[in-house]
Amino acid sequence: MKYGFFFFVLIFLISLLSYVLLRGWQALQPSGNVRIFYLIISVFLFLSMMGSMIFGNYLPPVLAKMLSFAGLSYFIVMIYLLLSFILVDIVRVTNHFTHFAPAGLVQFRYWAMLVSLVIIGIVMIIGNYKFNHPEVVKLDISVEKNKSGKDIKIVAVSDIHLGISIDKSRLKKYVALINSQQPDIVLIAGDLSDRGVKPLIDQKMNEELSAIKAPLGVFAITGNHDFYAETLHAATDYFKLSGISVLQDSAFLVNNDFYIVGRDDKTNHKRKSLNEIMSNIDKTKPVILLDHQPFHLEEAEQNNVDLQISGHTHNGQFFPGSWFVKRMFEVGYGYLKKGNTHYYVSSGLGLWGPQYRIGTQSEVVVINFKY
Repeated sequence: MKYGFFFFVLIFLISLLSYVLLRGWQALQPSGNVRIFYLIISVFLFLSMMGSMIFGNYLPPVLAKMLSFAGLSYFIVMIYLLLSFILVDIVRVTNHFTHFAPAGLVQFRYWAMLVSLVIIGIVMIIGNYKFNHPEVVKLDISVEKNKSGKDIKIVAVSDIHLGISIDKSRLKKYVALINSQQPDIVLIAGDLSDRGVKPLIDQKMNEELSAIKAPLGVFAITGNHDFYAETLHAATDYFKLSGISVLQDSAFLVNNDFYIVGRDDKTNHKRKSLNEIMSNIDKTKPVILLDHQPFHLEEAEQNNVDLQISGHTHNGQFFPGSWFVKRMFEVGYGYLKKGNTHYYVSSGLGLWGPQYRIGTQSEVVVINFKY
């Protein structure tokens, strides 16, 4: 099944590349030999992307990071050129039937591609800046249960994706940002790792993870990427060694005041139902649920959860991904309240793949939680 999916993705990506190469070659006709460089550079960057994805964990870290950044940056260029070429093809088809412009539209195709490349370059510079400068999102949430007049500061993050691209030096900045918020408790809503723990071990990332300061503890759940590790428990074992409490279909009572409930990611088809996990807890106390993928939100409401924190969606990461996310999830990003249950779906602090936030934003979520 895994190899079949990989083969499908590979064929899909090669098909996209082929279309972009063909249309680019045709559009650059007035530039002569520039077309050869276009083909060579495009194929090289595409192979860099595939090589970093398949072999990145086994390459020297500096080389792996360079190939990953170059190749995955090209992925963005390829997607946006694809959209540009499709629009140009629509104009060409229209012209074929209406004859409003010269046949072939040679100059139009050429300038459309050049303008597209300039626009793509600008949005990628802005997108990389937005990725490198996470926002601090602040929320005030007050729950209805057994009000004690207490409040805590929660710092919630998700989708850090530690590995080759998001390395120890970047993690150090993330930890500094988290600690600067002076949290009482830190909650990590899945995908702390990207595609295995080898890069984390090689870079000794546990040194930075153990530097997260929160008097009530640091809690994490699994995300789908944490299941891509070398063995079933490799990621969670490494997080535990880093001083992080990992909740997998379990609940933890904090200071006898409130519960943190953590669900295993839905990648585990045998994970417990939320009702099973919460069957033995005191539901008169506030309950905070961590569930990586924000599907079936009604389950939290039905089980009297006060706050659910999720991630996974990245808010689409870059347009038009954000457009699809809005249609895939009841809430693909941001805050929602259903009944007495509050929901927040984070766009993530890190990201998978290309280091660009185009139409989205990397974030840390600071919640003033009153109970």
